Amino acid sequence: MKIASFNINGIKARINALPEWLDEADADVVLLQEIKSVDEAFPRELFEDRGFAVETHGQKGFNGVAILSRLPLEDVTRGLPGDDADEQARWIEATVMGDRAVRVCGLYLPNGNPAPGPKYDYKLAWMERLHVRAQELLMLEEPFLMAGDYNVIPQDEDARKPEAWREDALALPATRAAFRRLLNLGLTDAFRARTQGAGHYTFWDYQAGAWNRDNGIRIDHFLLSPQCADLLSDCQIDKAVRGREKPSDHVPIWVTLDV
Repeated sequence: MKIASFNINGIKARINALPEWLDEADADVVLLQEIKSVDEAFPRELFEDRGFAVETHGQKGFNGVAILSRLPLEDVTRGLPGDDADEQARWIEATVMGDRAVRVCGLYLPNGNPAPGPKYDYKLAWMERLHVRAQELLMLEEPFLMAGDYNVIPQDEDARKPEAWREDALALPATRAAFRRLLNLGLTDAFRARTQGAGHYTFWDYQAGAWNRDNGIRIDHFLLSPQCADLLSDCQIDKAVRGREKPSDHVPIWVTLDV
């Protein structure tokens, strides 16, 4: 089973680039972030014609997450538990019914800038809710993963210029500590389980020639439960997608599971 995650930075802007990548990636499941579309306006037919079931949790002009799946989906839920007043569309989960069922959670974690401030407070509160949800899923002792744009630079090696991010919400000590708390529950950072060292990024800003200078950061992650980590066979970043016509500022990251 191949599962990919991709922050597309707007479905309208990626209406040609996304299908092109989908056709070559041959993923069974794709988690999308920043679709920036209400559910009714999402171009479902474009993906249904390629054999995908489509589930969205959209929001006009901002945020928005989706699951595309060539395998049956069950028990689709929308919104991260823990705050009924939170109207931002940042979380969707479903069980993928392959040869072995896997619970997939697609997320778009808040950016948090400027920090300190209300946006950073929201980010940390969201990460605490994520921690609680991970604990709940772990109690089931079944394979699950939480993947998407975490807006977290876990360590200095995950940035080309770590000094430029010292005061940014993506790399502040409290942000990194909240991410480590997730790992300390027993979750596995799938990419780091397969690849070590610096120079591996999933995001390059549109400004200041970041892509041409490879001035990137690694902020898109797959975190796997122990039962899911046992199934992990690979995790890769599709870096070349960033160099194509009308790219997102993120690139896809994917795992393959032996199920």
